[in-house]
Amino acid sequence: MRRILATSIMLSSLTLPAAAFASTPVDDATAPTPIRVSTGVTEPVLVDSASLEIPVGYSVSDIPENAQVGLSLTISAKGQPENIQVTKSFSKFWDARVIATVREFHFKPATVDNQPTPVDMNLVVNIAK
Repeated sequence: MRRILATSIMLSSLTLPAAAFASTPVDDATAPTPIRVSTGVTEPVLVDSASLEIPVGYSVSDIPENAQVGLSLTISAKGQPENIQVTKSFSKFWDARVIATVREFHFKPATVDNQPTPVDMNLVVNIAK
């Protein structure tokens, strides 16, 4: 019984150097080149906005206190809102007016490494009295 135990201890010690050689680290010359992560990312900044006009004959009292329209849009590399979609509707009447107003906005475009780039963003417009 002691011989079997002694043999198994000796055999297990022989496999340790084999495992060490099997996991030899790769040297720096063959390692893949890391991908560069951008260092200069800026978000778009609203430069010029427009006011949402209440149409003549429309009662201000008909607008609830928490009236909001949620939008999803893309700010182009030129700072223009594009692909405007309603994500939270207040009413079709106000949704259309909000989209028309947001189209008049102008942004300083987002940049990556000082190069203008289009970005997707969400915008919530509060319709206030």
